[in-house]
Amino acid sequence: MSTSGQTVRWGRVFTFAGAIVAFLIGSGFATGQEVLQYFSGYGYWGVLGTGLVVLALIVFVSVQFMSVGQSEQFSRPSKIYHYYCGRYLGTFFDFFSILFIFMSFMVMVAGAGAVFEQQYDWPGWVGGIALAAVAAVTVFFGLSNLVGVIGKIGPVIVVIAIALGVVAILRNPGGIPDGHALVAQLDIKRASSNWFLAALSYVGFVMLWLAAFMAAMGKAAGSRREARLGGLAGALGFSLAVIVVAFGLLANIKQIAGTEIPMLYLAENISSVLASGFSVIILAGIYSTAVPLLWTVTSRVFSDRTRNFRLLTVALAALGCVLGLAVPFSTMVNFVYVINGYVGIILLVLMIIKTARTMASGREQPAV
Repeated sequence: MSTSGQTVRWGRVFTFAGAIVAFLIGSGFATGQEVLQYFSGYGYWGVLGTGLVVLALIVFVSVQFMSVGQSEQFSRPSKIYHYYCGRYLGTFFDFFSILFIFMSFMVMVAGAGAVFEQQYDWPGWVGGIALAAVAAVTVFFGLSNLVGVIGKIGPVIVVIAIALGVVAILRNPGGIPDGHALVAQLDIKRASSNWFLAALSYVGFVMLWLAAFMAAMGKAAGSRREARLGGLAGALGFSLAVIVVAFGLLANIKQIAGTEIPMLYLAENISSVLASGFSVIILAGIYSTAVPLLWTVTSRVFSDRTRNFRLLTVALAALGCVLGLAVPFSTMVNFVYVINGYVGIILLVLMIIKTARTMASGREQPAV
């Protein structure tokens, strides 16, 4: 199939979209901690202001990353940083993103440990070790199998999370205005001093996650249109899910403030059986993000499915497990995502400039 055509395989589009969603839900979204710190913690402005900024920018970067990956067919996915940033800054982002992505894998380990502690009253290291081991085994099989596996998990988790958010809103609709009035008085870890900087920081860290992964997926697309539609569907699905869940958390903000796993509180408030089931869903969400994070770091050094690739996968999974269990989950989210998000803003600016110049020169067609 020619990569220059506009052929669209809709099954592949939805697989790409599902993989993007699965990558993004991770321990931060699935647990609610990320949504609390970046969205609900600012009241209406956080949910709607941050939500709409994130929606617009994540759609833009997802479509562009997938499209450029398909058209440029990079020899290494990380070459996408050089495409947008040039030789020197591209090299910086290449290496910085690997450090950040590995730190994000540590956040996944911490999140799994927090779920085991809060829901099952088990030691956190049990959950952390289990996640690291399962992620390492999955990465053994390479990107092609990885996209197929997590692409099917992501949409299921998002649908369930949205349903939980909707139920939380319907059970306490008056909690949304009450939560907005109370939020400034509550002791909540927030991503920034205001919602707009939080939005930029959020998009920044998401970009550092997505760039190489989406460039690799875009390369596998049958056409640029197929790549763009996959990026568009994934970004829209995730962003809208975040807004719904953020409203659900805002409606219960007084009760969830200070909790490590806010979404488990929402589930427990409905039914203890539901909470037990949703804890499994959260772990699946953490897994679906931990796997491509670990793959991205390992594939930066060695090719898929080689002996060295698999040895490094095991070593990095073990190291990430040890480090990830050393710091509380909410602190990990606040430090790792926020600091790296501000660095990602620079990449966003460079990306916008490069895209504008390319379109102005006539080499790039409209986004979809």
